[in-house]
Amino acid sequence: MNTGIAQQTAVVTGASRGIGLSVARRLVAGGAKVVITGRTQATLDAAVEELGGPGYVIGVAGRVDDVDHQADVLERAVDAFGSADLLVNNTAVNPVYGPLMDLDLEAARKILEVNCVAALAWVQAAYRAWMKDHGGAVVNISSIAGQRASPGIGFYGASKALVAQLTQQLAAELGPGIRVNAVAPALVKTTMARALYEGREAELAESYPLKRLGTPEDISNMVALLLSEQASWVTGQLVVVDGGVTLAGGL
Repeated sequence: MNTGIAQQTAVVTGASRGIGLSVARRLVAGGAKVVITGRTQATLDAAVEELGGPGYVIGVAGRVDDVDHQADVLERAVDAFGSADLLVNNTAVNPVYGPLMDLDLEAARKILEVNCVAALAWVQAAYRAWMKDHGGAVVNISSIAGQRASPGIGFYGASKALVAQLTQQLAAELGPGIRVNAVAPALVKTTMARALYEGREAELAESYPLKRLGTPEDISNMVALLLSEQASWVTGQLVVVDGGVTLAGGL
């Protein structure tokens, strides 16, 4: 399979399950080597085995917003596989649900730290470790919640709007050698999103022109395309992958 990512090395954050794991699987299938991150080493070890073993993938546990962890991951990518060409900022948190007037401000700060500041920090780490001298490509995972009012998850949506803006700014600053794009999914069937669809999936799917919710593979296919040379003239873009739901103003 010639996907334009073969013989490159990718770092994918939050990749022990869900969208991140699907992205890692898609990149390995395209011939890339991958370093995955997450909070729990045992879960990462299981993902590594699922993805083909340490000859193709290594897992490094740590907090996504820990700068020492970020530097360690990039160093291990270069040491193990010889480069750090690709970065996918996938990790995000949303520990609260409800109106903004009830939002605990410490939770708000945590959301910004993990979803936004850490995403920028990972790009900085990849830049210093490899991309400054060799180039590369970055994909940030945003959300359609960042493109309009999102009742119940308003601050998560605000953080994802910032991710989209960061993507544009980084693309403008880092070209031509480094491309930076973002993907904005609608509701994808992951563990993190389960509370939003469990027990009413069929009802929600009716509002989508394609009549189904998203799967992790729907997102990972687009991520792989944006990372590849097939998208070599694409940067600073937010690609909505939503089954058409925003056409009708839905989420």
